[in-house]
Amino acid sequence: MEGKAQSLFCRGSARKMRQVAALVRGVPVDRATAMLRLLPKQAAVPLAKVIAAATANALAIEGTAHHKTEDFLVADVRIDGGPIARRFRAVGMGRAYRIRKRYCHVRVMVSDEAHGRQSLKPDKAKSAATVAKRKSAEKKV
Repeated sequence: MEGKAQSLFCRGSARKMRQVAALVRGVPVDRATAMLRLLPKQAAVPLAKVIAAATANALAIEGTAHHKTEDFLVADVRIDGGPIARRFRAVGMGRAYRIRKRYCHVRVMVSDEAHGRQSLKPDKAKSAATVAKRKSAEKKV
């Protein structure tokens, strides 16, 4: 089961948001929210809100009788660049310096741990079978 959420036009650059997103990708939701709560970065606040929204969306689909917040894993976090608002700052001798206020779009997908682990790590039985097929194909050639 999956839950998705997005936040468009988040204040902050995509580059700084991606640094924070790399910390929580593939981590259980309860641990990810605890990490973001203690992280001294501005980008942690909107990312934590989107993760909470994605978890709530997943729970709304299936219901809290079947799943809990601890059962979910942050499966995918995508940070895309948004528009840039351009402002100016007046400086000496009648000049103006440009200030770029950057925005980004945050998309999060959470899934239950059994499904999330299968998609993140390959099955050992399947990988052993593919290795055996390769070896037999090499012997035939």
